[in-house]
Amino acid sequence: MTRNASTAPHPSSQPIDRPLLELLRCEGPLEIGDLTTALGVTATAVRQRLRRAIDSGLVAREQVAADQPRRGRPRYAYRLTAAGRETAGDNFRDLASVLWTEVRSIREPAIRRGLLGRIGKALADRCGDQVSGATPRERLESVAGLLQQRAISCRLEPETTPNGLPVLVTHSCPYPELAEQDRGVCAAERMMLEDLVGAPVRLADCRLDGGDCCRFVADGDNQSAAAASENRRRAMVQQAR
Repeated sequence: MTRNASTAPHPSSQPIDRPLLELLRCEGPLEIGDLTTALGVTATAVRQRLRRAIDSGLVAREQVAADQPRRGRPRYAYRLTAAGRETAGDNFRDLASVLWTEVRSIREPAIRRGLLGRIGKALADRCGDQVSGATPRERLESVAGLLQQRAISCRLEPETTPNGLPVLVTHSCPYPELAEQDRGVCAAERMMLEDLVGAPVRLADCRLDGGDCCRFVADGDNQSAAAASENRRRAMVQQAR
């Protein structure tokens, strides 16, 4: 089911070592000895924690330039990557809620729909290079793998649609607080999936209606369906201008 998805770990699916990251944020770059003293653990424990942070893309290692030529092993210091710096704080949920409230306040339906289309397209653009496959089926499998890597519980049901495509079933919402405020979030997510899969997608079942999952059904498995999806998106974007 996930053969086309990237196997690289995603930072959001890995536990974040906040004491280590905060130390590097405030005082880094730091060497093993500095980290051992500051964290009060052994050098072996520090190396293990650094390895996990490096594998998650949050920390990078760089060689320390020696003041004078010296023999022996090179020295290394550790610093936060751009992704590591972005782990500071968690008030992004508040910001997202405020921004979404402003989207909901737009009274003109055509403008609001156009904005939702642009949001869905922007979300797809952020992870589009991680989705592979030449057909909607292959891309749907890749999308499912990508969501699973990001700790979003989902699966593909067997071919239960007239077009023979599996159904993407999600058991957890990536934006639960926002979705409870406004179903427009569900529309943006559906449009994102349309862009990633390359075919029209409809939300057949939604957790907001009392079910235990959401079901996204791809309604086409050919180029004309993908073209229709793109034309609808462009029309909504044009309406918003």
